[in-house]
Amino acid sequence: MNVRIVFTGGGTGGHIYPAIAIADALGSDANVTFIGSAHRLEARLVPQAGYRLRTVASRPLTRRLSFDLVRTIVANLVGVVQSARILRACRPQLVVATGGYVCFPVVLAARALGVRVALLELNAQPGLTNRLLAPFVSDVWTGIPVRASLRALPTREVALARFGLDGQRRTLLVLGGSQGARSLNDAVLALLTTGGLPDGWQAVLVTGERDEDHARAALAAGGSARDTAVVRAYLDDPADAYAAADLVLARAGASTLGELAFLGKPAVLVPYPHASDDHQRRNAERFAANGAAVVIDDSDLATRLRPVLAEVSAPARLAAMHANAQALQPDDPIVAIRARIDALIARKDAP
Repeated sequence: MNVRIVFTGGGTGGHIYPAIAIADALGSDANVTFIGSAHRLEARLVPQAGYRLRTVASRPLTRRLSFDLVRTIVANLVGVVQSARILRACRPQLVVATGGYVCFPVVLAARALGVRVALLELNAQPGLTNRLLAPFVSDVWTGIPVRASLRALPTREVALARFGLDGQRRTLLVLGGSQGARSLNDAVLALLTTGGLPDGWQAVLVTGERDEDHARAALAAGGSARDTAVVRAYLDDPADAYAAADLVLARAGASTLGELAFLGKPAVLVPYPHASDDHQRRNAERFAANGAAVVIDDSDLATRLRPVLAEVSAPARLAAMHANAQALQPDDPIVAIRARIDALIARKDAP
């Protein structure tokens, strides 16, 4: 069935990559358009994935009465008008919203035009935008679609060689999310430059663009530290990094945890302390409760990271965490999502 679908979501990789994964799975069966913001991550990632991106105005929703609230209302009203214009041109049979504040004007416009909307909820605790949009959607999907490149990882040896790392060492992968995480970067750099990584370990440090130069300078000044770590600002495709990783140190965004579960990777998780409704902590709790992760508060990184890494890098503990992570591997949600797309489009009742 050839269908017309609009995806909307943006701001972070966690909102963009699941949409791209669904679009990729639909392949030639779908005519796909993305709607997002002009100056956020989707402006690069969506065209890079081969899809057309149309942009609209939007601003983050706020809960406080202030001048910012007026600006938010105006920007999102403009976004609704722009979205309606795009939707009339695309004539989609379905709009799929994957998260981020840009979804708000797009979903409102879709409902005003009588277009069905499906909402993909990734987090254990839905964010404000998704809670507000829930009454306007025809279906809510859960599960985290994983992009195609992570379904067939290279061998560990090939991945380590591409990073120029030692195939005999264990590897810690540090992921701070699409923007990087200053506190994770600083804590890991402190260990690398003082010999604080466990013996026989090395690191792939994904810093985010703003911290890349600082991290490279710190490693260069740290002497032998530069031989046990590589720095990347961002990984458009993390397949090599995941293939190389024996342990992952990361924030607890839903998309990252979905990838960790799909790949069966043990982790040390540091929930972002300013996430709305503390949803990253809720995301991390399932991993920790199943023995696949250890959770560290962001404020405790400087004191706890070294002993936690020493503890979980012990061979028996790491093997147990790896087995527990593999036990979390979910059924692939792509098959179920495709079936629900077909069912929504085939429905004859009102949206």
